Parts: sequence; C-alpha cells; structure tokens
Amino acid sequence: MKSVLAAAGLACASFGATPAVADPGFGEEVYGATIEPGETEVEAQWGRLAGGADDGEDGLKLEAAHNFIDRVRAAVAVEFEREAGGSREAEALSAEAIYRLGRVGGIDAAVYGEYEIGFDGPEGVETKLLLQRRAGPWDLRLNLIAKKELKHGAPVALGYAASADVAAIGDLRLGFEAFGELGTTRKLLPRAEHFAGPAGKLKIEGLGPELELRAGYLFALGEAKDTSDGQLRIGLEIEF
Repeated sequence: MKSVLAAAGLACASFGATPAVADPGFGEEVYGATIEPGETEVEAQWGRLAGGADDGEDGLKLEAAHNFIDRVRAAVAVEFEREAGGSREAEALSAEAIYRLGRVGGIDAAVYGEYEIGFDGPEGVETKLLLQRRAGPWDLRLNLIAKKELKHGAPVALGYAASADVAAIGDLRLGFEAFGELGTTRKLLPRAEHFAGPAGKLKIEGLGPELELRAGYLFALGEAKDTSDGQLRIGLEIEF
C-alpha cells in the first residue's frame, strides 16, 4: 500500500498541460484505473457551452489508444476548439500513457501522464491520479489532476474529474459527472469553474467492434456561471 500511495503522490506533485480548451470537461472524460490488455480504442469526446457570453463555444478531442498489457495504455490525441460563430481550429497534439499501479482496499489506482504540443501556445505536461471503485452495479471514479505549461514561472494548475454510475437497464448505465478547478500551487481553492450534472452510457455489441455512446448535461457552478449556463457533452468510443 505504501508503494502505491507514494507513486500516486509523486505523480500528482511532480508534473502537471494547460488543456486546449479552458473550461473543465470540454473534450475530457473521467478515466478508469483498469486496463483490458490487447484492446485498441478510437474515441471522440465533444462539449458545447450553452447560455451566457460563451454560448456556442465548443471543444472536441479525438483519441486513438492501445492497451499493450494489463498495466500499460498508450494513446495519441488531437484537440480542437471553436469559438461561437467561428470555425473549428486545431489547438493541440498530445501523447498520453496510463500505468496501472494496482488495487488497495478494493480501489484500483493508476497514473496518467501527458505531453502536449500547443499549436498556438506553449507546450505542457499533465498528470492524473486515477482512482476507481467497482462494487456490484456501481462504478465510481475520481481523477486528481495537475498540469503545467512549460514556460518560466507558470504555476501548476490543479483540478478534478469525477463520475458515479450504476447499471440501469441492459447495457445502459446512468449517473453523474463533475469537472472542476482546484486552483494552483500559488492559490488553492479559489472561486473557480465547475460543471456537474447527469450522464449516461450505452454499450452496443453484436456489430463487430464494441460501441459505447456517452451523453450528459453539466450545469455551470461557481465562476463558470458568470459566462455560461451549462455544457452539453457527447462521446463515442469504438473498441476493437
């Protein structure tokens, strides 16, 4: 247990990329801490702000990943952003990896690392401590995030992503998701942007590759309420 906690703590403290889209949850997902070896995944995650001054702004993340063994997942991703009324522009290209640490007290733990190249901004690095608890029909996830632009004097930005869902009918799962900011290493827990709301997942099998459809609506909370009412999120994942 000490080795797991030490590795997790080191990962969260040692590095931290400023995402291509600033609003929490845009183009992001709540990662699990388990890995199915041999799987290849292609996925798209899209988010669009509704209401307020940022109404119509959206973000899209496209990712391709492969699980090499039961402890290692590697991926490449490209992120796009579109201002309201504007055209979609590529914002960043990133390389990602997840390493599964193991299980302690029924909680699976993994660390996530990312190196990001911003097309119109600085490069950055990001890490996440991934925690997942599966109990019966429930799946609970928490990602603790640290990210940093690779430029002199930039602080480490802190954040979180969380979800809880339960098996409902057949392959449909219902629950909620939340994304938000926790401040920086210079100022912890300020008034910041948060989004939270209901979400669902539906697996579709029998078509060859396994499909997972995700959809949800997150309500703006905290500072996010100053510029929007909420965020619509839609995702598609294909597993081979």
